[in-house]
Amino acid sequence: MNILFVCRHNRFRSKVAEVVFNKINKNPKYKAKSAGIIKGVPVADSVKKIGRENGVIIKSETQGLSEKLVGWADVFVIVANDVPTGIFNRYKKLGKKVILWNIKDVSQNDENSIRRVFFQIKKKIEVFQRGLK
Repeated sequence: MNILFVCRHNRFRSKVAEVVFNKINKNPKYKAKSAGIIKGVPVADSVKKIGRENGVIIKSETQGLSEKLVGWADVFVIVANDVPTGIFNRYKKLGKKVILWNIKDVSQNDENSIRRVFFQIKKKIEVFQRGLK
């Protein structure tokens, strides 16, 4: 199963979800990537720092949704409250699953908020991963 974590710009929430999932997941049947509905500027140093503090490497490069990624994904996990979920309705008709987590974005300059949201996403990933069969 291919899981695509999506947020607005692929600079924080979806990136964190991807790297945390890939660190926790031990089942080779499950693969995860991330994207933004809009390709963002490179990931902020503060986000990469919080990742390192928590044992994950968050790469600077961002990517936007593409036909190739959409075709690859079996499940879309929207890790954001600012992504119009209606754009994913047509994929549901193709048998793809769409999950909404409704996580708010934070300022790249606010490390305390970055940590808080990092752990919020990590908890969601742990629950999600346990539910996979």
